[in-house]
Amino acid sequence: MLLAKSMKIVDANILLRYLLNDHADHYEQAVGIIEGLNVYIPFEVFAEVVYVLEKLYNVPRGAVNVALRTLISYENISTYDKDVLEKALQIFHKKKIDFVDSLLLGYNHVKKYKVYSFDKGLNKLLIE
Repeated sequence: MLLAKSMKIVDANILLRYLLNDHADHYEQAVGIIEGLNVYIPFEVFAEVVYVLEKLYNVPRGAVNVALRTLISYENISTYDKDVLEKALQIFHKKKIDFVDSLLLGYNHVKKYKVYSFDKGLNKLLIE
């Protein structure tokens, strides 16, 4: 996917301030960016957001799933492949695996990509 020159990329801090609303000034700025601009969010940023929400803020996986699925439903937000990301979020919510493994499973399930891993737990979840 090529990004248009007018496309804006946000980092994890912008998304976290938007989702958590824990700093008034930053939240208002994040709202303006996320709701007011065409925004591209790389998978790497989603991975960092998931990690921070889960490990530092103790947000349950179900709440992470709902928040990020809602966010990617915005028409002005794009990412590499929303179908893969949605599947990854669904898997992350249901399975006790890390988010990057959930992304790999998303590629495997949605795109039918062959994933190679020494991770026995991940290999059990992969489809041929």
